[in-house]
Amino acid sequence: MSSLFIQGGNVVNADRQFRADVLIEDGKIKQVGTEITPPDDAKTIDATGKLVMPGGIDTHTHFQFPIMGTVTIDDFYHGTKAAVAGGTTMIIDHCVPARGQSLLDGYQVWRDRADPNVCCDYSLHVAITWWSDKTPEEIHAICHEKGVNSFKMYMAYKDVLMLTDDQLYKAFSSIKDNGALAMVHAENGDVIEENSKKLLAAGITGPEGHLQSRPEEVEAEATGRAIMIANQVNCPLYVVHVMSKTSADEVLKARKLGKVVFGEPVAAGLATDGTHYYHKDWCHAAGHVMSPPLRDDPTTPAYLMDLLANGDLQVTGTDNCTFNTEQKALGKDDFTKIPNGINGVEDRMSIIWEKGVQTGKMDACRFVAVTSTNAAKIFNFYPSKGVIQAGADADIVIWDPEATRVISKDTHHQAVNFNIFEGMECHGVALVTISQGKVVWENNELNVVAGSGRFIDCPLHPGEAYERILQRDKVRKPIKVEREPYTGPVWSPDGVQPASQTKAPPSPTKSAGQPASSKTKDGHRNLHASGFSLSGSQVDDDVAKRNTSRITAPPGGKSNIFF
Repeated sequence: MSSLFIQGGNVVNADRQFRADVLIEDGKIKQVGTEITPPDDAKTIDATGKLVMPGGIDTHTHFQFPIMGTVTIDDFYHGTKAAVAGGTTMIIDHCVPARGQSLLDGYQVWRDRADPNVCCDYSLHVAITWWSDKTPEEIHAICHEKGVNSFKMYMAYKDVLMLTDDQLYKAFSSIKDNGALAMVHAENGDVIEENSKKLLAAGITGPEGHLQSRPEEVEAEATGRAIMIANQVNCPLYVVHVMSKTSADEVLKARKLGKVVFGEPVAAGLATDGTHYYHKDWCHAAGHVMSPPLRDDPTTPAYLMDLLANGDLQVTGTDNCTFNTEQKALGKDDFTKIPNGINGVEDRMSIIWEKGVQTGKMDACRFVAVTSTNAAKIFNFYPSKGVIQAGADADIVIWDPEATRVISKDTHHQAVNFNIFEGMECHGVALVTISQGKVVWENNELNVVAGSGRFIDCPLHPGEAYERILQRDKVRKPIKVEREPYTGPVWSPDGVQPASQTKAPPSPTKSAGQPASSKTKDGHRNLHASGFSLSGSQVDDDVAKRNTSRITAPPGGKSNIFF
């Protein structure tokens, strides 16, 4: 059916909530109001007592991703159908070209994987995993021909995905020149590698070694360094999966100083912690391995949620990158070989509601902002998505704030056989999910079609980032001082003056033994004139014999010193 009529609900946008009906026609929101007459053939959905919100946007997924000797178990079909079951109607996945592979080739590989399988709309971030003279040209082509406005750089995974600081500088510069957004996985890869060697040599091979090799300061240092480098070229920066207090503080500090930086905590970091790495069951501990790791400080999730609720962090993703137990077992004898990744795409919305709204830390409007609207603005497809208003895409979730569900691997819709939120009860449930004006989740049943999702172009120069950036380009020009050129001598290691060097003009000559004038033109004493020379010669060196004087009663007392 081409028409839907949502009746009796409370519409929640990022700026306000209000009682209204919503009419949907041909995949778009046609009307929002209280006096709407729907077409006779429209399907009516009763939303009385429920919330009508923009569908969630997961800013960080890895579906069908080949990494660490295997491929994520959730492909684009399983991943996106799980997303809509949880109230998410758009994902932004990561295209990660292999080292030596061009960005354009990598982009096409990801499109070929996703287009036949996605069940909801999607877009892509493109990762820059190596640098060559041709990379700036490819960045330009990706931006202007492929509908991508965000590029991710890894500061970890040395010799596999990691860029050096000078390469980050070049990448940020090129990204800024094209009006795109730079993203970083912020961890110090050099330190991680050395820590890992030390731990393995000490016999620590289990998942606890993963956490210990990547302490908080390794994440915080890289976050601060990325912010500094981006600021040198006035490039907006987006820090993915902010996992620690100190890393979040780096983002907060930078934003207080006016830098254009966005921070993205993920559902796992907001709902659980790294104490699981010390679990006696290897499979349980390995199931939590992700990078940066969950922190073993159990107060971290609440701290990150406070910052998210108060606007110091801006959006939520999941870093959904799932591997079954047998895939994780690739690292059974070496924690560095455990495939990194956890689930979350299906559970993110309920997790944020439970830990944010249910606790009273944020209201429903802020929930919409951090799960949908802010992402649409930052990646520049607002107001097509991220808002309930006429003309927007009909990506909508009807939400029951009072209903509860218990999360479990036995009932989730993902392909992975482990769930890091196992047994967690959450208030807030997606009753109905609407994608492109079609009901894809209702009555706990999916009605999805593989390949029905569309690729969404992300225009360049998103206002959320670039309004300030472009203005700063105008007012923050490099300063050049105009001055007379230096014409004096130039030091040479062999002591030979270059033939082309112009010598300084000679000082005025004076007769031997003639002291400099002791008076200035206005008759005052010239304190700069002196008979003393650092060269060792004195003005009276030509005098045959110099008399000494005994000072017997100088001011202040007696003395027998000769002068």
